[in-house]
Amino acid sequence: MRAQLRLLQATTLVSTLDRFAMPPMLVAIAASLDVPLTQVVTAAGAYFLVYGLGQPLWGFASDRYGRVRVLRTSLVIAGALSLVSALSPTVLVLGILRGLAGGFFGAAYPSALIYLGDTVAPARRQQAITGLMVGVAVGTAAASAGAGLLADVATWRLPFVITGSAALVLAVLLARLPEPAGAAARTTARASVATIARSRVTLLVLLFAFVEGVVLLGALTLLPTAVESSGASTTVAGAVTGVYGLAVLLGSSSVGRLSLAWHPARLILLGAACAALATGLLAVSQRPAVAVVVAVLLGIAWPAMHSSLQTWATEVLPQSRAVVVSFFAAALFVGSAIGAIVVAGLADEGRFAVVYGAYAALAVPLGIGAWAARRRWHRPVEQQEP
Repeated sequence: MRAQLRLLQATTLVSTLDRFAMPPMLVAIAASLDVPLTQVVTAAGAYFLVYGLGQPLWGFASDRYGRVRVLRTSLVIAGALSLVSALSPTVLVLGILRGLAGGFFGAAYPSALIYLGDTVAPARRQQAITGLMVGVAVGTAAASAGAGLLADVATWRLPFVITGSAALVLAVLLARLPEPAGAAARTTARASVATIARSRVTLLVLLFAFVEGVVLLGALTLLPTAVESSGASTTVAGAVTGVYGLAVLLGSSSVGRLSLAWHPARLILLGAACAALATGLLAVSQRPAVAVVVAVLLGIAWPAMHSSLQTWATEVLPQSRAVVVSFFAAALFVGSAIGAIVVAGLADEGRFAVVYGAYAALAVPLGIGAWAARRRWHRPVEQQEP
């Protein structure tokens, strides 16, 4: 299982590299293509929007054709699209190609999550899922620091070449990953959707994921741009954001251990508190020193709250796990995309105090609501897994 986890971590690393390569380069891309920052922020939002909207399709495909087969096929297409997007002559072409790449890269993390749900016992599942975030952490740190640096010293197009090539290599290596036993279609797509629609707790988890996407991913997407608004260079802004990845890496290890002793509701509350404090601080100041503290707090919030909500998503309806997890990811990234698009105009005007003040205001009810709901929820006897 350790070797399988390493492959899954590599999957999350590559997909995260591609997902977070663009935010540190928003200003550089806008200058290179001679367009307003708003247009580039919208192009970045298109990635998250298509990434999110495609999630249910990957859940259905995963049930029908197999977890590993779908994962490998999507990585091949995503890698090719990422390579082509490096040649984009206009922001419109860039937005379209990045959106399509996001749609196919969207299969990576949910497929890895579903795979762990199929193969790891519930008692140790959150620890395994938290371990999966090591790939996310390394990918985020490398993309945040590396993309900004490459944009400064070379070109903003180079990171897309790197992520595209890595995806193609990974698609070959994943041939070593066996399909989990019993992962064939358990229910039809229509039946799974109907089951989700009837499950109030599942709908509630999806709502929490949507708001989390707005707050956590929205705050992270605009972090380098906010730092640059204080006068910092693209390289400095990327390096500051890279601290987030390191914080996730260290935080994931700690949260993994805490998950064996703490109730998930406590971890959710911890994560929400860190998110509220982080966004509140950035509403006051966008200077690099403050942003470093913010990055650390967000790096704790992500494994604490997100891994708890993710694990909950794998448990609410075990027989429809692939579809639930895919809808969870859809809600998360659609929330992120809508949040980014809504505040794009404010970001272009440099009104980050308003943007991050709104994020802080959303983090409070998210944390309290998710904490209370998760504390009351218990897995029904009829849904107990072997």
